[in-house]
Amino acid sequence: MNETPLLDASCRVALAAFLHDLGKFAERARIAEAFTKDADGNTRKALNEALYCPQFQGRVTHVHAAFTAIAMDLLEPHLPELVGMDMDPFAAWKRADTDDSLINAAAKHHRPETFLQWVVAMADRLASGFEREEFADYNAAEEEPKNHYRVRQSTLFAGIRLAESAHATQEWCYPLRPFSVAAMFPGPKDTLEPADQKAAQEAYRQLWEQFASALEAIPRKHRQHLPLWLDHFDTLWQTFAQAIPSATVGKVRPDVSLYDHSKTTAALAVALWRYHHDLGHEPDRVRESLRAAWDIQRQDGDGAQAWEEETFLLVQGDFFGIQNFLFAEGGEAARRAAKLLRGRSFYVALLTDLAALKVLDALQLPATSQIINAAGKFLIVAPNTPAVVEKLSELQRELDAWFLEHTLGQSNIGLAWTPACARDFRRQEGEQSPFRSLMDRLFATLEERKMQRFDLCGQAAPAPIFTDYLTRFAHGACAIDGRSPATRELAGEEGIWVSDLSHDQVSIGKYLTNKDRIVVTRQPLAAFGGTEGLLLPIFGWHLYFTGGEEETGKFGAAAQSGQVVRLWDFSLPEADPNQALWNGYARRYINAYIPRFGTPNELERQRYDTPDAQNPRAFQSFEDIARADQRWDPEKEEYVGIEALMTCKGDVDNLGQIFQRGLEQPTFAKMASLSRQMNAFFAVYLPYLCRTEFPQTYTVFAGGDDFFLIGPWRQSIRLARQMRERFSAYVAENPGIHFSAGMLMS
Repeated sequence: MNETPLLDASCRVALAAFLHDLGKFAERARIAEAFTKDADGNTRKALNEALYCPQFQGRVTHVHAAFTAIAMDLLEPHLPELVGMDMDPFAAWKRADTDDSLINAAAKHHRPETFLQWVVAMADRLASGFEREEFADYNAAEEEPKNHYRVRQSTLFAGIRLAESAHATQEWCYPLRPFSVAAMFPGPKDTLEPADQKAAQEAYRQLWEQFASALEAIPRKHRQHLPLWLDHFDTLWQTFAQAIPSATVGKVRPDVSLYDHSKTTAALAVALWRYHHDLGHEPDRVRESLRAAWDIQRQDGDGAQAWEEETFLLVQGDFFGIQNFLFAEGGEAARRAAKLLRGRSFYVALLTDLAALKVLDALQLPATSQIINAAGKFLIVAPNTPAVVEKLSELQRELDAWFLEHTLGQSNIGLAWTPACARDFRRQEGEQSPFRSLMDRLFATLEERKMQRFDLCGQAAPAPIFTDYLTRFAHGACAIDGRSPATRELAGEEGIWVSDLSHDQVSIGKYLTNKDRIVVTRQPLAAFGGTEGLLLPIFGWHLYFTGGEEETGKFGAAAQSGQVVRLWDFSLPEADPNQALWNGYARRYINAYIPRFGTPNELERQRYDTPDAQNPRAFQSFEDIARADQRWDPEKEEYVGIEALMTCKGDVDNLGQIFQRGLEQPTFAKMASLSRQMNAFFAVYLPYLCRTEFPQTYTVFAGGDDFFLIGPWRQSIRLARQMRERFSAYVAENPGIHFSAGMLMS
């Protein structure tokens, strides 16, 4: 991303908000450092309680705030610089106890004093959807012993109701473990919630130690490039905080994870700060407005502006025309169908990620400002300023031009934005919920945008793309997509001319055999061992596929200099379902499972009868997959049975209604959590299921709420049945949540 002071400052605000509840994790783990004593016999816990914790009727509440400061200080050697001379917008001091330091902004969210502390506090409360009076009760509440350590995070799926009878019938929760294939699935509360408080604390302590150790896996030099490091940390925090309840006091149901609450708080905090900063508002005036908004003793209405001002801009992106993109074909497409399809499938997911990165980059926002990223859709929280709206219009024109140039308008990514005020984020039961109304506006705005794919007749219409038709088609149409101008010969195949886009799609099909990371740069990357670059820049980004660290290293120098904008790990989950999905880098679930030959025995070699079968890493063709359900006849000494493929395509029923009407008290954090968890079943678990139990099934795409699979016909029927069973378990056996699928044999 752009190396600008504004972006770095935005990242620091995001980090303060992202870590504001770090103390909940540390306190439940009972970290030993909190109980060390100084020369006067005072523990760090007691000293920090006096600084950071509110008091109610003579007792300290929300002790986790004290632990936030302790934990940040403890982890500081492995974090970007938290104190120093260049900490804008925080105080430029070298002491952590400076009043307006980054650490204080994170830890004082229950006792805010300065403008920046109030920014984090306001975002924290809006992410939870609090009303003013409701938060006053919450701030005075104590955490009960059971809730404090033993309670486990409830699943949102259990509480979704689209009809009176359609809901889960028992309490479900998640195991307190790092994010893995196994930890994705909830279980009955009576089997997962520990009865013993010490055992519960020990579980948190072990998780904390794993988290602290995993933090060290982020390459050291990446800490000096804050936007890049923050993207890595986002994945790390998701891995270890996705099953920690964000709230366990009062009447709050523990169904939102610490990760999802932290992420939405960070996004709202950055947008709130940037709105006032970019418009040049006086910090002291804004601070008093925010304070008045939450002061139940004041009846003068001074805080009304903080509630009613349309501070936020919710920016949505949606990939239109995915089917056209995946299945465009010319004469050569059929001959290399498997390789081409896996390249295109990966490319679709990549386009959405890079479009979102383009928006973040143009608006100088950190990775944490992107709340949703699933199935060709994303949601970013931005400040609602005229400059941002103008920039978004420019970005849409850039995206339009790219897709017109390279897909002839058959596909596009549309941007839609909706302003929102603080009052819109309040939770409330029933149809009059302010947040439910905000979601309705979001859906309506995106639907309207779908009807306006390209502004071809407006004042800022894109230039014609075929003014030099004869020159551009000097080599004919692309032999693969059948419509684009051919620009080069396909590597290693003389006489077959293709477009740069098709060439890259075929190349990706090859790179996926031994690459599991992507490097995104603003400028072309100098020659680097073990990397393979794409020909065509995507929205201005240059992409390189790389292998593991042992092959290519950590790109430390390039990251430190800011040359590397993003470094994404897209590897599939390993065979062990309990292995944490963390490899030291930001993770993107954009890879699909593709059948390989493995190490076939002699009979299997006879089945395939192809040179590729001798290479364990070689991908199987559709012809190979079609033979997988044949059986060996010892009498005939040959394989017999039908050679056939089965395609299976499906999606979750009533998804829009699940998001818009399913939750009794919807909040921003719940919406983000629900989207992330729905996507995880199809983008994480389904490829794992294919890899471990149905290894000859091809996942064309899987993510968001839908999937498209190609496999042997018998195995596909069994897979569909197992998907139904596992999805039911994943959504806590809620009969109101299910998917529909169609199957076609060929």
